[in-house]
Amino acid sequence: MPQWRCAALLAFACAVLTGCSTPGEREAAASAAAENFANSVLHFDGTRACAALAPETRQELEQSAKTSCAKAILDSQLPGAGALQSIEVYGQQARAVLTADTLFLSSFPAGWRITAAGCVPRPHQPYACQVKGG
Repeated sequence: MPQWRCAALLAFACAVLTGCSTPGEREAAASAAAENFANSVLHFDGTRACAALAPETRQELEQSAKTSCAKAILDSQLPGAGALQSIEVYGQQARAVLTADTLFLSSFPAGWRITAAGCVPRPHQPYACQVKGG
């Protein structure tokens, strides 16, 4: 196999398997996912908000509320998140700080998904989150 084909195949495999993207691209994608979720909640679009959740987070929300995700996410009384203040991406994880909320995200093959929302910091402890996965 010619050397250029090996290099092209290796680059393709890297992109597919590890999501080779620049830090700026990951930050932009995570920011867009956070803003999409926050806007969905703000506009009472439970279906769209649930589509932005990570699978485990969605499952835990439905199980704990004993109702559909769309109803449970709106019933959870998440704060009006406001504007995105900052985004920090650490590999496949991210934290989005909005005016009145903090969201945690993970990267999945289909894109960034919300793993926790309605999060507030606690001194010397993990964040306390209203919506979170197992």
